[in-house]
Amino acid sequence: MTISPGFWKDKPLSAMTLEEWEALCDGCGICCLFKVEDEDTGAVQLTNVACRYLDLDHGRCQLYEVRGSAMPSCIKLTPSKVEKLKWLPETCAYRLIMAGRPLPAWHPLISGDPLSVHRAGISVLGRVMREADADMSHIEDFVITDLYVDRLIP
Repeated sequence: MTISPGFWKDKPLSAMTLEEWEALCDGCGICCLFKVEDEDTGAVQLTNVACRYLDLDHGRCQLYEVRGSAMPSCIKLTPSKVEKLKWLPETCAYRLIMAGRPLPAWHPLISGDPLSVHRAGISVLGRVMREADADMSHIEDFVITDLYVDRLIP
């Protein structure tokens, strides 16, 4: 099955096929970062530590099809989760479409280039560390406030 050009312009997230839903992801890798949740407030903060399965050279999950069983804490986005997850960046295509806003020029569906998200500096590539390089017993030490600064690796 192939997706039709511009499908996201008139179709709500909840009506998209799995293929359309997957195509909407820009591949930024932010979903693949470890998060820290405040037990009192429930607020979630991103860290600069990437899941062990995120290929930091290409920005893709190495076990995407089986990610849920390989990493039980892996987040599988759904329309209802997109609505609730405040840590998703403003640039997230799912958030943009839900808000009725257009996709940016660097989005692979617009540019036709899956690497355009990385060239635009919107992805985690070059900004995060591997899980193996972090002391996961102190993950709170790796909380970041702004993903899009020059370097987030300590």
